[in-house]
Amino acid sequence: MKKQTQNYYVIALRQFLKYLAKRGVKTVPAEKIELAKQKPREIEFLDEPELERLLDSASGNSFEESRDKAILETLFSTGLRVSELCSLNRDSINLEKGEFFVRGKGDKLRPVFISESAKSAVKNYLEKRTDISEALFARRRKSTRRLAGEKDDLRLTPRSMQRILKKYAAKAGISKKVTPHQLRHMFATDLLRNGADLRSVQMMLGHSNISTTQIYTHFTDKQLKEIHKKFHAKK
Repeated sequence: MKKQTQNYYVIALRQFLKYLAKRGVKTVPAEKIELAKQKPREIEFLDEPELERLLDSASGNSFEESRDKAILETLFSTGLRVSELCSLNRDSINLEKGEFFVRGKGDKLRPVFISESAKSAVKNYLEKRTDISEALFARRRKSTRRLAGEKDDLRLTPRSMQRILKKYAAKAGISKKVTPHQLRHMFATDLLRNGADLRSVQMMLGHSNISTTQIYTHFTDKQLKEIHKKFHAKK
């Protein structure tokens, strides 16, 4: 097994041991079982021209293209997890203030901010909505008729979002694998690259542990090396 898979089993075992301990069953203390050390994850980033092409790839005026443009802009603007994006309702997001709250992992609320370009894209998309679904991002109903007992839920799923990004990555001529989570990575590195501190980025991503956020510094460290080469006196 890969070390990551081993750790999934170890985490489950530790939770079981904690369960036993709470019920007075004598057992090995959960904290004595350590996780296997893993290499830092390798993240494949888009460069700036690729990111621009991706965001510009949904440029049409149809319902689907307007919706997909809003999805792309919102993902990069907010750094939301794809599950968080899918769970948004129309009344979740305050386009006037450009900020709202989202309930992320661990049922924790955190503030989310949206850029002007994302606000514009979302407004344009919502103007084309004719359904009454509460979901912010929804598919178009293929028929106006609804069967008795059928749920009126047009909400897009995380899998749908993944397919949308794959479609526009191909349209933009990007050969790298592009996922919703990759735009979350780009959000974080863009903040760090432009001077944001790690703690603020941690809060905006909703990470409970700052060590999770530190993975993004590897990308900005590469930029520091290039700056050193370019500007440091060559002697």
